[in-house]
Amino acid sequence: MSVIAEMSIFPMDKGPSLSPYVARAMKIIKDSGIDHHLTPMGTCIEGSWQEVMQVVDKCFQDLSQDCERINLNMRVDYRSGGEKRMQGKVESVQSKLQSS
Repeated sequence: MSVIAEMSIFPMDKGPSLSPYVARAMKIIKDSGIDHHLTPMGTCIEGSWQEVMQVVDKCFQDLSQDCERINLNMRVDYRSGGEKRMQGKVESVQSKLQSS
């Protein structure tokens, strides 16, 4: 089973610069060992449902220690079977762009 989740998490009560809080969440994601890809608007993570949800929960729990209000957006793509789909999806589109 493979789940790809695109998530963004940040506090809504800490002013205009939120990168220190995003960095805290990214450290949790990186330290988890789960496959991930940081983008300007969020982070994609891939693993089993349990792995992905555990990482999301750890990020939330960390920020909730000193943030009164947190915004968490998440989209999830589940597919039975398969692994390493994040890279495969990108490569599939890129190969079609090259052949057109």
